[in-house]
Amino acid sequence: SRNGLIEQLSSSAGDGYSVTDATVAVDSLNVDWDKQAARSAQQYLSISGFSCKGLIQQLSSSAGDKYTRSQASYGAKQAGACD
Repeated sequence: SRNGLIEQLSSSAGDGYSVTDATVAVDSLNVDWDKQAARSAQQYLSISGFSCKGLIQQLSSSAGDKYTRSQASYGAKQAGACD
């Protein structure tokens, strides 16, 4: 996710860039975050069973993938977890 990538780049345990530099770098990328959320959702479903609500929570959790709620909902629906 956008937020996850910014956190990885700016984390002292990660690459150590400033949050500002990490944000500029991530925002300069041409990424379809909805599509990435759908890919993440498919990966989760391939290794474990999730309800629609549980998968959205995992994808949007600050301890999970950090997608926006909208991106997480899109991803879960595209992956077939939600009817």
